[in-house]
Amino acid sequence: MLQFQVVLMKEILLEHNGSIFRRCTPSDLIAVKEINMKASPDHHSDYVYEVLLAECSEAFIVAEKDDQIIGYVMCATDFGYSNFKKSGLVKRGHIVSLTLLEEHRGNWYGKILVDEAHKGLKEKQCDETYMEVRCSNNGVLALHQGFGTKIKQRLKSYYRDGEDAYKIIIKY
Repeated sequence: MLQFQVVLMKEILLEHNGSIFRRCTPSDLIAVKEINMKASPDHHSDYVYEVLLAECSEAFIVAEKDDQIIGYVMCATDFGYSNFKKSGLVKRGHIVSLTLLEEHRGNWYGKILVDEAHKGLKEKQCDETYMEVRCSNNGVLALHQGFGTKIKQRLKSYYRDGEDAYKIIIKY
């Protein structure tokens, strides 16, 4: 009897500065959660990571350097009223989490992660995308300006610690 070994190929979406950017796989989730715990004040349950990977793997992207995950962007999709005054419901992308280890920030990794996530959300046929960003997170706010984003509103006490967030929107 012949035996076949199944090898999961990790398709590289982009290479930059000695790092690769690719879609997340189930075996990456432990490293992704560890990065979130180290580098972000906001944490999600294991269930959230698993569900979003299953639902929106096209836009769940990891950055990897020297065979170590150094950052990720995790997205979801939903249907709702357009943030751009279109009538009726539209399919929207939601950037749920964007996190990079601090020592890898400022090297375009965040921009590349977001750009690849937008490509994945377009594959999912989203008309627009939104995300919430801490009002104090100047780095992420500056990063998103390059994508033609606009601040839709300020969400009072959005985070568990009471900090406000901006709801940022982008149209495709």
